[in-house]
Amino acid sequence: MKVEAIDAEVRALERLDLEGLRAEWRRRYGPPSKLRSPELVRFLLAWRIQADAFGDLDPDVRRSLRRAQAPKRQGFKLPVGTQLGREWKGERHDVEVVADGFRYRSETYRSLSKIASLIAGSKWNGPRFFGVSPEAGK
Repeated sequence: MKVEAIDAEVRALERLDLEGLRAEWRRRYGPPSKLRSPELVRFLLAWRIQADAFGDLDPDVRRSLRRAQAPKRQGFKLPVGTQLGREWKGERHDVEVVADGFRYRSETYRSLSKIASLIAGSKWNGPRFFGVSPEAGK
């Protein structure tokens, strides 16, 4: 019975927006995470609910995870001429991959993240902002 109840609580999180998720976090655990991604907040909240109900990671697993090295980033290269686009707050933003970086509004930037942050007004991961995956450059 406990499994079904916890499963229902976790499924109920799917219907909540960011503010709803933060309210649920606040109700259960105090001040909510400052993450702005509803998906990440939902995953963290679901994990905490399940860990509270069924138990957290055992100490050996925690130790193992702490010792494990972070995976190395796998860079990728988009072909020159690739067009990237994103609509942000009702405005279309187009970027072209050029030999020395990325062209956006007649200026060239070395970093896609710089462009994403410029558009959004806060720090962003450029490939994530424009929906580019490592497989895109292969």
